[in-house]
Order: sequence, then C-alpha cells, then structure tokens
Amino acid sequence: MLAEPERYAAQSLAHVVDAVRAARDETAPLRIVGSGTWLEAGHGVRAARSLDLSGLTGIVEYVPGDLTLTAHAGTTLAEIAEATSAHGQWLPLDPFGDPRGTLGATLATASAGPLGGSVGLPRDVTVGISFVTGDGDVVNGGGRVVKNVAGFDLVRLTIGAWGTLGVITQATVRLRARPEVDETVAFTLPVERDALSTLLSTVRAASVEPLAAELLSPRCAEQVGLGQQPAMLVRLAGNPVSVLHQRTVLERLADCKPTPGDAWSRLRRSDPPQASVVRISRRPSELARLWSAAMTTPGINAHATLSRGVVRLRLTSLDPNLLASFDASDARIIERVPADWRNALGASRKASDPISRRMRDAFDPARILNRGILGEDSR
Repeated sequence: MLAEPERYAAQSLAHVVDAVRAARDETAPLRIVGSGTWLEAGHGVRAARSLDLSGLTGIVEYVPGDLTLTAHAGTTLAEIAEATSAHGQWLPLDPFGDPRGTLGATLATASAGPLGGSVGLPRDVTVGISFVTGDGDVVNGGGRVVKNVAGFDLVRLTIGAWGTLGVITQATVRLRARPEVDETVAFTLPVERDALSTLLSTVRAASVEPLAAELLSPRCAEQVGLGQQPAMLVRLAGNPVSVLHQRTVLERLADCKPTPGDAWSRLRRSDPPQASVVRISRRPSELARLWSAAMTTPGINAHATLSRGVVRLRLTSLDPNLLASFDASDARIIERVPADWRNALGASRKASDPISRRMRDAFDPARILNRGILGEDSR
C-alpha cells in the first residue's frame, strides 16, 4: 500500500499551473485526482503529492442550440446530466462506477460503458480540451463548436493518456437530444457456443440499431434484477415507429421481456467492492468465443458489449489459472488490478513504445504527472 500523498487542492486553472510548476522545479511527482473513486486503477503511482481537481468544477458554457457544453474537469457527470436534462439533452458517457465520477477523469482514462459502441467513445464526443503540461504550460486543443477542428489531434492524444501528457482542466463535449422513446428489453442467452454465435450474428445482421446491447453473466444478471441466467440487455431508442419495429424484430429472434430502464444504472454501479477488472477483447465477430471462455471460468462475474467485442471481467479472488480459458493472443487490458496480480493475469497497460516515450518527452519531460501509472517512467 502506497503512503497517502500530500494533497494540493486546485480551485482554478492558475492553481493547477502553480502546482505543476512547483512540482517540476522540486522534482516532486504529482498524482492527478478527480473525485478519488478509482485510485486503485493502473500501476502504482509514485508521487509524494496529489493534485486534487474536485474543486475545479462548474459548467463554463452551455449552448443547447449547438448541442455543446464546456465544463471544468472536476465537474461530475451527474451535474452535467442534471443541467442538460432540463433541455431534453444528455451527454452519452456512461463509464462504470460511481456517478460522481468527474468529466476530467472519464476523459483521461477514456472510460466507456455500453453506449460506447453506438454513440461514441470519450474521444468521439469531445470536441475541445484544455490541459496543463508537465512544464506548466496551458494548451488548448479543438474548440467549443463541433465544426472547429483546429488542434483536434491534441484532443485525441490527451484522452486516454491517464494524465501522463497533461492535467485536463476543461473540456467541451458534444451532446445528443434525448430520444422520444427509450426502452429496454432483455432475453436469456443460450449457453452452447455455436447457438450463441448464431444468435449474436443474427442480432448484428438484423434491422436493429440499439443504443446499447450488453451480455450479462448469471451473477451480473442477478445484480441488475434479471434472475440467474445469462442474459442480454438491449436498449432501443428513437421515434415510436422505429422503436416498435426494432422491438418486433428482436421478438422474432428471442423471447424478449420488457425491462425497467434503470437496469443500465444498476449495471453501471454493479462492480463488486474491491473487485479487480480486466478487459479481454477481439473483433466483435469473435465475441461468442470470448464469452464462452468467460462462462466456463469458475466464479466469473462478467458482461460484454455486443458491438465492440469486449468482455469485462470483475474478479474478486486471484487464481493463476483464472484466464487460462482465453487465448494468449487475446488483448488483455487492465482497469483495476492490485500490483501483485499483474504478472499472474498476464495483463498490461504500458506506454513503453518509442512513440509513447517521445510524446511523454514532449509534454512531460521530467515525468511529473502520474509517474508510474502506465508502468513506464524512464526516457
């Protein structure tokens, strides 16, 4: 367990700049913290101080007619949802975990939920970003309107960098109008792999474009109130005619049952306390194989996104053979795993390739920001 770092609370952009420059001058690495609900993620951060952005909050500009909103990094997704709902709009970011999660942390970690396959990942809905580099310089990329693409590569570069290229202080995101109809259905999944593969292929090929379609293990299904059988949760949205058509198509393929829409929020909050999370992924066409491997692993609590080919495993105990059912070539990405589990699970999230190192050299040459979070510190 790492010692609790000295905390520096930022209330403004100037505070962030001062804190980063002081850390650089003193060669004292900083841990970047949003609401602090996901501090066990990544490799161990080696820092004597933490830069707390939870006070850097508030909506800077919201133009409903443009479907864009600009907010400080410490603004929670719940605050944004409350502000946009009054105008019949919403921000389609649904990362797993506490709804008090902040906009900055969601973008820094590129966290996405079931909506990511249909409405876009964090880098797809972000049109502008401001951040402070490891040298204390303020950088702005993109803009506050969707058509402004100047500096857009900086937006994509920073999102998912886990704070290693800069401290995100502000972002402009693209909103969506709330659909006229938004309903959820669920149906039981077959256990046999060939039958599952056929069903998933048929659903993908059908004239259905769900907002979200998520496979649930028996334990996960029970957590969201769907019983103890493997199930698929499908969210349909649009105008009444479109939703009716899509529901009818699904009902021809499986025994669909209407399901309360809050099943999605229950899924979002269903990670067991202290669970470690590893994502296994391949092409969406290979999801049936991945899912069957997950279902044959004892004690697995998992869910998977149909359109992305990603199985998300929630692990509460360590068994060296826990992932033996998966191919060694399957991509394994860490979300949250204790340091002593990493080698056993064969999972990694390192930025040790030459391009990543050069990016780090350009934006944070002294390795002040989140040192160690990507498992690489050296130049």
